[in-house]
Amino acid sequence: MCWSATADLAAGAVVTALGAGCLARVRRPRELPLAALPVLLGAHQLIEAAVWRQGGGTGPAVTAWTVVAMPLLAAWVPLAVLAAAPPRARARAAVPAALGVATAAVLAVSLAARAPAADIRGHTVGYAVRVPYPPLVVAGYLLATVGALLLSADPLLRLLGALTAAGAVLCAALWRLEFVSTWCALAAVASLVLLARAWRPAPA
Repeated sequence: MCWSATADLAAGAVVTALGAGCLARVRRPRELPLAALPVLLGAHQLIEAAVWRQGGGTGPAVTAWTVVAMPLLAAWVPLAVLAAAPPRARARAAVPAALGVATAAVLAVSLAARAPAADIRGHTVGYAVRVPYPPLVVAGYLLATVGALLLSADPLLRLLGALTAAGAVLCAALWRLEFVSTWCALAAVASLVLLARAWRPAPA
């Protein structure tokens, strides 16, 4: 599988459109953040198409892509899982949510201190962001995002967590320097599990 401006445009358009189907099926306001996740990830791929078009470097498209990929998703995913969790599961969901907010704060400060840069590497994109203690920050990010999904009481959210965890392992093994870009692309496709969740019958 390879990526390009065309691939990102196609994937982004499909994921965003199908994500709109998730939003159309929302029954309770607290489900909105989760339902909006495919739309956010689809738009994220559309932003990366602009990064491809400009040949990497720096600029608004690179900054926007990095802000979504790092601080925004670090907080969004676990907080969305917490919002959608039934009362009995909220204490468990609060742990990755707190970790996600803390990780997002570190990433936001890092991005404010130094603008990110992108580098086109064949069929992938590498993003350079200087963060303190990278292994700890990456661990916090993955525990917050993937961990929130795996700890969910909802089996479809656990499936999404398993898919994104497997994607993280695959991307780290194959594209170490381009991990963030490739994993976000796989996460965007995997997020369509939420479409099945949105369209399943309402409980009696």
